[in-house]
Amino acid sequence: MANEEECRAALELIRTRLSAVDPELFTRHVVERTITCRVPDLGVVWRSRIHAGGLDPFEITADPGDGQVRVTVGSDDLVALAKEELHAGRAWATGRLKIEASLRDLLRLRTLL
Repeated sequence: MANEEECRAALELIRTRLSAVDPELFTRHVVERTITCRVPDLGVVWRSRIHAGGLDPFEITADPGDGQVRVTVGSDDLVALAKEELHAGRAWATGRLKIEASLRDLLRLRTLL
């Protein structure tokens, strides 16, 4: 099981990777949304905000339901996703990654990932 610091580093890696997306593509497909990432095996939830300027740093929050896009993933899977050792589509299809969002938001995020 990955620890909290490894998960925080994984989220930062994902944030950095998104900052490398072509700004025009990013702006075209992103609308401002709050995002929460719940890691049940650690009992921690991080919150961020995605917008045309990028993805804000993740901060710990007490409310897992306050995100407009809610992601639930185990600690090891979060680290594997960040390192590109696990494909998001495969993780989602096998239930290792859960995403609660509107269909429109899912399609937008899929374009960026």
